[in-house]
Amino acid sequence: MNTLTANDAKRNFAERLLNAQREPIKISKNNEDAVEFMSIKDFEELKNKKVDYIKHCFENATRDLAQGNVVDGKDFLDTL
Repeated sequence: MNTLTANDAKRNFAERLLNAQREPIKISKNNEDAVEFMSIKDFEELKNKKVDYIKHCFENATRDLAQGNVVDGKDFLDTL
């Protein structure tokens, strides 16, 4: 993944826009990562993976609850 300064990204925006269609681009400001610039296709895939993961976690939690595999919240926090 390429990392660019905000000024470089601004100067060559049209080119960066085309590059982001192929791979995400990280943009830094004041020597710190500020944003990641990616195609809509990549963004939608990432969003769908997050949704799938949340569904998976919910299904596991529902199954654990049905099987009585639960822990009291206070007891759990006390173990941390």
